[in-house]
This record gives sequence, C-alpha cells and structure tokens, in this order.
Amino acid sequence: MNRTPEPPNPRTRNRVLVFAHRGGSGLRPENTIAAFDHGLSLGADGLEFDVHLSRDGVVVVHHDATLDRTTSGRGPLAALTAAELRALDAAKLWPEFAGRGIGIPTFRDVLHRYPGIPLIAELKVNTSELAHRVIDEIRALNATDRVSLGSFGTRVLRAARAYEPRIATGASREETRLALYRSWVRWPGRTPAYRAFQVPEMAGSTRVVSPRFVRDAHAAGCVVQVWTVDDEADMRRLLGWGVDAIISDRPDIAVRVVHEWIPGTRLVAPLSSHSDKED
Repeated sequence: MNRTPEPPNPRTRNRVLVFAHRGGSGLRPENTIAAFDHGLSLGADGLEFDVHLSRDGVVVVHHDATLDRTTSGRGPLAALTAAELRALDAAKLWPEFAGRGIGIPTFRDVLHRYPGIPLIAELKVNTSELAHRVIDEIRALNATDRVSLGSFGTRVLRAARAYEPRIATGASREETRLALYRSWVRWPGRTPAYRAFQVPEMAGSTRVVSPRFVRDAHAAGCVVQVWTVDDEADMRRLLGWGVDAIISDRPDIAVRVVHEWIPGTRLVAPLSSHSDKED
C-alpha cells in the first residue's frame, strides 16, 4: 500500500534560523525583491513574506489586501492584474528607493530567484483557491521541501494539507490557541497536522511563547518560529528558551545575535504575572 509522503520535519535542523520578515522591512521596502536581496545579503537563512491572488489569478507577494499603504496604487490588490501590480511603485514608504522600478513581485519570481532558500509564505486569504494556486507554483519549481505555508486561517491551511501533504504548514490561529491551552493545563496533544508555530511572543496581553510552550511544541515534533523580533534583548531571551527561528524586520541584528549565541546557555528572565501558565 502506498503511503502519503510526510512533509519535511524542520526539527531535523541543528541551529536557529533567521528569517527576514517581509525581506527585512525595517531596512528596505517590504515584500519586494530589493528587500529579499538585501535580507539575504546580510546573512538571513530564509525569507518570510505574504501572498494574495491578483485579478488574473496569479500569486503575488504583498501584505495588505489594499495597495494604498505601501505602493503608488489605490484600492484592492485583487482589482489589478499581476502585470499591473508589477508596474506600481512599491517603495512608497521609502522615498530614497522611489522610481527604481521596485514593484510587487509574483510568488514565481521569488521561487525562481532564490533556489534552495527556505521560505515561509503566509496565505493572506482564507480560501482553498489561494492554497491550490500557491501549491501549483511550488510543485512547478520542485520546491516542496523548502517552502512552509502559514496563515491565521484554518480553512486555507486544511486545503493546503489535503492538496499537497508533502508541504509543511504552520498552525492556524485556532490551532495555536488550542495548543496553547493544552500547554497551560499540561495536557499534551496528539501529533498535529502542522509542523510549525509561527507566532508572536505576546498576543495582546496573552503570552504565547514561553519555555513550557517551546518544550511542548518540540515534544510534538514542531518548531517555534517567533515574529516579529527586532530587539536584541528579546532575541537573546527567546534563544535561551529554545526557539527554532527568529523572524525579524532587522535581519542585520538577528543574524549577529544568533551567530554570537552559545548553544546550551539558558537565560533566566522574569515573565509576567501569570507564572503558572508560563514556565
């Protein structure tokens, strides 16, 4: 009987990785080739970015559902074709980069340009159509072993897992919440459908990442990849707790901190008042 292939297990890596968040949006225009090139030139191991569908059904790299904040365009991203999106100036927040032809890239552009680089693609729309089109691109470039898919939405991630079980996925917001509750009450879950937690250290007033959460995630065979970490002290604390990746807008800082980090050193730092849920 043929067995469905397992997605790659990120826990087989033996060091902490640095992912440039949106390419390193503290240093270059976010989610652009300019940012991705720069983030990798600083020594980041991988890239994290966001994907949507254009009007003509092409997977494009952009965070917001609208264009106004970061580009010369206005209105919904989904109202324009991929060619029209490429022609926009995506350096609106960076005047020094304006007029240099920095547009919205396609997901295929990124896959082609960075062979062998680990990628985290966040699916910004909670639909099976986006999941299927993203996976079609990954298959076409034979990149199933180096792309991980994340999303807040459960529906799009379940669609991705059903369509291509070989691709690793992160936990959705709902799945992360359940895992966090289980960690609080010391009730470990079964082997999950996902392989990663791509999470903030705090969500509002709720602590997500703690030494116990990291231990429980590792026991379930999952990595803990924390966003968006730009402060050196925060990075060192998280490294002391055993996280597997730092996702940062400042890959210049994160790369240096991780390279200086001595494995096995454990930092003892105070948490918040809910110590019974955070050890």
